[in-house]
Amino acid sequence: MSEQGRPYHYVANLLELLPEIPADSIISRTVHSDAGLKATLFGFAAGQELTEHTASRPAVLHFLEGEAEVSLGQETMTAGPGAWIYMPPHLTHAIRAKTPVVMLLLLLHQPARDP
Repeated sequence: MSEQGRPYHYVANLLELLPEIPADSIISRTVHSDAGLKATLFGFAAGQELTEHTASRPAVLHFLEGEAEVSLGQETMTAGPGAWIYMPPHLTHAIRAKTPVVMLLLLLHQPARDP
């Protein structure tokens, strides 16, 4: 059950959860976290970046506002509002905001594999 005693988590407008993005900053806010999913909303000021890294869990990037350059493995593409990216675990990736960007990151629980 959620903190309000409901079996769901409802957010009417994700964009209202972030304050104004300060210049030269990246801000984040956890929207939801449980054993199966962690949802984090990110706000990037123009020019800010998350340098190349990997995640141990599958992830989804959903871009809500702005334009970013996204590197996935050896490829680089532009992501704008509505762009949606699924990444398997351990894929090298990076994000650089060309304009102010709002992005939702979903980190998915990966069940243990049977030996």
